[in-house]
Amino acid sequence: MQTLSGKQQDLQEGIQTNATGFPKGWVGFSFVLCCCIQRLCQNRNIKIPPMQPLKPIIPVLLTKCNDGMNVLFIVADDLRPALGCYGDSLVKSPNIDQLASRSVVFQNAYAQQAVCAPSRVSFLTGRRPDTTRLYDFHSYWRVHAGNYSTIPQYFKENGYTTMSVGKVFHPGISSNHSDDYPYSWSLPPFHPSAEKYENSKTCKGKDGELHANLVCPVDVAEVPLGTLPDIQSTEEARRLLNIMKIKNRKFFLAVGYHKPHIPLRYPQEFLKLYPLENITLAPDPRVPEELPAVAYNPWTDIRQREDVQALNVSFPYGPIPEDFQLKIKLYSENAASPFIRAELASVRAIAVTFPFWKNLQRQIRQSYFAAVSYLDTQVGLLLNALDDVGLSNNTIVMFTADHGWSLGEHGEWAKYSNFDVATRVPLMFYVPGKTSSFARPGERIFPYLDPFTHISDSVAAGKAKKMVELVSLFSTLAELAGLWVPPVCPEPSFHVALCTQGPSIVQHFNSTEEEDDYDNDYDIEDDHEEPIAFSQYPRPADIPEWDSDKPELKDIKIMGYSMRTIDYRYTLWVGFNPSNFSANLQDVHAGELYMILDELEQQIGSMCMLLKGLCKGGQVYTQHFTNDTRTASMDKCSLQDGGKKPNNTQDNKILSGLVEYSPKILAALYSQAGCDRLL
Repeated sequence: MQTLSGKQQDLQEGIQTNATGFPKGWVGFSFVLCCCIQRLCQNRNIKIPPMQPLKPIIPVLLTKCNDGMNVLFIVADDLRPALGCYGDSLVKSPNIDQLASRSVVFQNAYAQQAVCAPSRVSFLTGRRPDTTRLYDFHSYWRVHAGNYSTIPQYFKENGYTTMSVGKVFHPGISSNHSDDYPYSWSLPPFHPSAEKYENSKTCKGKDGELHANLVCPVDVAEVPLGTLPDIQSTEEARRLLNIMKIKNRKFFLAVGYHKPHIPLRYPQEFLKLYPLENITLAPDPRVPEELPAVAYNPWTDIRQREDVQALNVSFPYGPIPEDFQLKIKLYSENAASPFIRAELASVRAIAVTFPFWKNLQRQIRQSYFAAVSYLDTQVGLLLNALDDVGLSNNTIVMFTADHGWSLGEHGEWAKYSNFDVATRVPLMFYVPGKTSSFARPGERIFPYLDPFTHISDSVAAGKAKKMVELVSLFSTLAELAGLWVPPVCPEPSFHVALCTQGPSIVQHFNSTEEEDDYDNDYDIEDDHEEPIAFSQYPRPADIPEWDSDKPELKDIKIMGYSMRTIDYRYTLWVGFNPSNFSANLQDVHAGELYMILDELEQQIGSMCMLLKGLCKGGQVYTQHFTNDTRTASMDKCSLQDGGKKPNNTQDNKILSGLVEYSPKILAALYSQAGCDRLL
């Protein structure tokens, strides 16, 4: 960290100015010089590092002459893109949707490891987990890996007042028990006093007693201190915004919300938004038959909550009767046996047939969505405060999460895996004048919206389908704020304090969904490389063990490296040596390859099923596709083998989707899906 002399510290507090607002004397000359150079570079789209002769006062000068904006950095905990602005029709999130309507929204953003501390250290330093060497919760990167700069540290060194509220860094050893203060923050980080009760017995059960449950709607007036951590964080953040306005300071304010992290503890009135009868189970609740055992996470933290413990859920795959336990043991001893695989498939299927388990699954999903709506109200109040203090026109707002969360998909809960539901996160940037017009005098950009009464109709200002990673946040925010963008890290980079392993994604801000259509537009010969998002997850063994979700470094034996493109996810599980942090790519334990179905392919799949049912053993005839009308009619369908023509509204509704696509696309997709050919 840069240390300033007494005279320089006086400068840091403020520069004396004359009546016109310009600094006096030699500082005034430096100020004018700084502004001229900066203006020249801006006009030529050049980013320059701080000038060495003026380095001690450059942060102050740049603050005075730069048009750079404040930054409000909002991060949620365990939030998958279960939001209205991401197409979730069930979840009520009007305030985040409103933010999205004024932002560029990235549809395919991914965390680098689906667990709190490694993910947060990764995106706050701009380094991947193999560079921070943090895969668990038990080391501090500045000591364990390298003295890497962080996003808030970089803004602080460029003249910003940097502040942390709530859970930004993961507390504990991984942030030196200080949230990396004073390196990253100008002020001591704020942690809500109610935080210490998060895992206490504050959930009222049916027996009238208090429990430490997973599902935990509460009467806020009855909990310790009469408040919840996220409510306190919002109040503190609003207070700090007022102070920054009064003191006219440029700031970087990071606000970390706890929800919807477990326990699912939130004001009980939010349950009214999600009647249990409206909650469905995950569409794919069974553990896939061919899933490698090493890829499965046994959600041990959920099993330790009292309401789940009461169900005696069998380890690792779910509520399996005792007489089936031998089959799990046999599988671990002879996983290659086709007979054992078939037996295991029947065992896994049982996990979704028990009525009491299905009911709890609905309750978990109900409470997760309720917690998301509670989070939305806090985000809404925080954004509304920007309007209150008149800072909406000069504050960049970024909203994201540290990783996603499984809600019963393929038999899994929580995070701790390389699957999309665990690694994919919401990511959006509001940049005044870029993603949204500046507010007119008296206009409010972020009026608070009540999720109980507001019907959300917001549409994202811009949707980008590019594959992006959270490791790119450092360079992206630096560029948006007009700061010099740190260089790409060399290999290796343990000795380099300031560099990033994720490129800025500002170049994608003006992308449209049409421009991002990889199926139609992507050409490997015209592009340097296809955008890829990388994630990874450690395991202690090839089969699920009690510490499979959160193994300590010394126990890691396998590392799963996963790459996600627009069409595929490929994961390779290889041997890992924790003593020297090395992966042995020749020691392959398992591999997974998935093809990602988009909405078009899913619709084509539905058509295929319908058409095969309508024309058993026959062929489907279509005619007169034209560029003008793109209409299609089904002339005839072979009636052999009991084939029939569509005769109901639902059939015709599905078939009407044919008119949206050209014959060439249809033919290719039908062929891929295994449909009868079109004539």
